Amino acid sequence: MDMADVIGLIAGQGRLPFLVADGARRAGLKVICVGLADNADPALAEHTDVFHRVPLARVGSWIRKLRKYGVTTTIMVGRVAKKRIYTPWRILRYLPDWRAVRIWYWRLWGKDKRNDTLLSALAEELASGEIYLENSIMYCKEHLATEGVMTKVQPGLLVKADIEFGWPIVQKLGRLDIGQAIAVKEREIIAVEAIEGTARMIERAGELCPKANWTLIKAAKPNQDMRFDVPCVGPDTIESLAANGGKCIVLQKDNVVIIDKPQTIELADRLGIAIVGY
Repeated sequence: MDMADVIGLIAGQGRLPFLVADGARRAGLKVICVGLADNADPALAEHTDVFHRVPLARVGSWIRKLRKYGVTTTIMVGRVAKKRIYTPWRILRYLPDWRAVRIWYWRLWGKDKRNDTLLSALAEELASGEIYLENSIMYCKEHLATEGVMTKVQPGLLVKADIEFGWPIVQKLGRLDIGQAIAVKEREIIAVEAIEGTARMIERAGELCPKANWTLIKAAKPNQDMRFDVPCVGPDTIESLAANGGKCIVLQKDNVVIIDKPQTIELADRLGIAIVGY
């Protein structure tokens, strides 16, 4: 197998690994996928050339599987619930290998455990095994949010005021690496995303704002490392917004992925939700 024609894929949950795999194959690459434990969808096997399931906390296994097929350049996408890191008896549950232990107790020694810090340490450990992470959206750029209103549904004047109010706040949260999204209603912050993720935050916003008609604003971090943790929304996001009273979703142009973009926009129009690229 020619190394120049091969790319690795470290896959977590969700649809994004499928978009990346399909895009890479359209570009003429062979995709060697390692699916993380019970996170990756087994259907990925039909969208990749090689698929192996690997333990979540055994980074050495990821490296060995990828290197077996001559992989050096790799994309890492898909959700892994970070809250699992803090479950009781995590050492016994995940049985980490020496590389995972080295990440947690050496590369992260004395550092915080925010996403950027944790993922940078993981990237360093992968690089020590000659696996180098690449821009995660390079094969699915057609799914990125674009500037302006992407739906037929248009945001009202009050929503535009909420966007202007909330945009600098969500960017500030990104700089602090707290979360990537906020919910805004009449220039008031209803909810802030943290470790629970956007889906749970949307549910909380719905509970806290029974009047509905609130706006979700989601952005990448300033100086976002595009190798990992790129923000995404999709049909599930739109359905949850509709169920919880959200009427508009604002996404940072060129930095937020809209999963299955045409279908997601069509669904938003059907449910009366505006999608705006800002």
